[in-house]
Amino acid sequence: MAEIEIKVPPVGESITEVTIGNWFKNDGDFVKMDEVICGLDSDKATFELTAEAEGILHIKAQEGDTLNIGDLIATIEAANGVAPKETAPKAEAAAPAAPVAAEPVKAEAPAAAAPAATGQVYEMKVPAVGESISEVTIASWSKKDGDYVAVDEILCELESDKATFELPAEAAGILTIVGKEGDTLAIGAVICTIAVTTGAPVAAPAQTSAPAAPAPAADKAYSEKHASPVAAKILAEKGIDPKDVNGSGSGGKIMKDDALKAEKAAPSAAPAAAKPAAPAPAAAPAVAGARASRREKMSSLRKTIARRLVAVKNETAMLTTFNEVDMKPVMDLRAKFKDKFKEKHEVGLGFMSFFVKAVTVALKDFPVINAQIDGEELVYNDFADISVAVSTPRGLVVPVIRNAETLSFAAIEKEIVRLAVRARDGKLGLDEMSGGTFTITNGGTFGSMLSTPIINAPQSAILGMHNIVERPVVVDGQIVVRPIMYVALSYDHRTIDGKDSVSFLVRVKQLLEDPMRLLLDM
Repeated sequence: MAEIEIKVPPVGESITEVTIGNWFKNDGDFVKMDEVICGLDSDKATFELTAEAEGILHIKAQEGDTLNIGDLIATIEAANGVAPKETAPKAEAAAPAAPVAAEPVKAEAPAAAAPAATGQVYEMKVPAVGESISEVTIASWSKKDGDYVAVDEILCELESDKATFELPAEAAGILTIVGKEGDTLAIGAVICTIAVTTGAPVAAPAQTSAPAAPAPAADKAYSEKHASPVAAKILAEKGIDPKDVNGSGSGGKIMKDDALKAEKAAPSAAPAAAKPAAPAPAAAPAVAGARASRREKMSSLRKTIARRLVAVKNETAMLTTFNEVDMKPVMDLRAKFKDKFKEKHEVGLGFMSFFVKAVTVALKDFPVINAQIDGEELVYNDFADISVAVSTPRGLVVPVIRNAETLSFAAIEKEIVRLAVRARDGKLGLDEMSGGTFTITNGGTFGSMLSTPIINAPQSAILGMHNIVERPVVVDGQIVVRPIMYVALSYDHRTIDGKDSVSFLVRVKQLLEDPMRLLLDM
């Protein structure tokens, strides 16, 4: 009988300690290989600790304890005779020769039988998905625990602060899920394991075996009204029946976002079930002096965005300079050619293409604005990959227009429309989100008059557009009313001097107030 020590694993660079969030197993419980035994929290992510062997668990640290990397957290008392007992709870004390027959009894039985195939267990880890991304959140699982998966079959959808992408299986075999929906995992953390089998026939007996009744029960558990663990908890806290919520996940599964949005539908669901009760919910909000409040757990995506924004504020010497632009020349040009432009190019002529063109010209005149710090070096870019901020239901994303300096007005407008549609549909890839050299954000679409945008690291500057308001200005000694937009340039003073930042913004102003300069390259 051997005792295996479970120690706090390295979970990422610069992380020296973790806190035990909660134990999923009790002291003295029997645990299986790769079974999740507890959740650990660091200052960057939350992840799960799995058993490195099967046997009896002995807990050495309690919930809330803070441990250093490498500290002992638990031990597992392993015994040679433990393995046969593992299958006993799954199938009614089946003989060793009957694991295949026991598989149909429960959906998890294939996972227990999988090691008998080859004995090789393949660990699926969170892949490196792009520069500056240190963690991801599991949005939804396309497969269930215990399912047979083929190579390159999509297992789950992962979400970072920049994009959503799919994780394919790297081996064929029986899937064991380690990270649950809603969990945030660091890059390199184990997300699931695949018990490698000799081929697909491992899953075949479950489909062709005689006991057909248990199979629908397993499917029912993942029917249209099945909620992910995070969503189920949210719905329970709100007192909402999952049957009243439409799921947007794979197979109609109710996801976290569905549960968060379900609160608005809750009042209308009650009257639908019993119309006589309709006056009661209507009367509740009418109580004078009511001081209702509610708490909602911050989403992993929002926490990541918050942390990154604070890091930019703390790690850069950010300043903002302002100017104003008379938009009448651009508006007159649009009014004159927008119909013919749309007829020829099949896309509208908006303000953003003028700003993108003006920025690309100004970046050539002031290349330091298009540079970024890399360690102790300053990297100058001879191209202009312009990031354009787009608001989506999941939050703000920043897709990139590649080589914008080479594109025409029509090409820029088409690319903006393409990226905006993909962003709102949640289909942007990491290649469309990374590598920008300068960012433009338009708060004016929401009515913002003036703001100080935050730099999109590792870039050095960002241009903020605002709403257009008719204001009295002096032109040639006369007071006239003109459509004026305030513009703001936030920049990293470590890289960019005040003279360059102000001159850059003035150059953008000149190009917009005389758009013929853009056409004549002047």
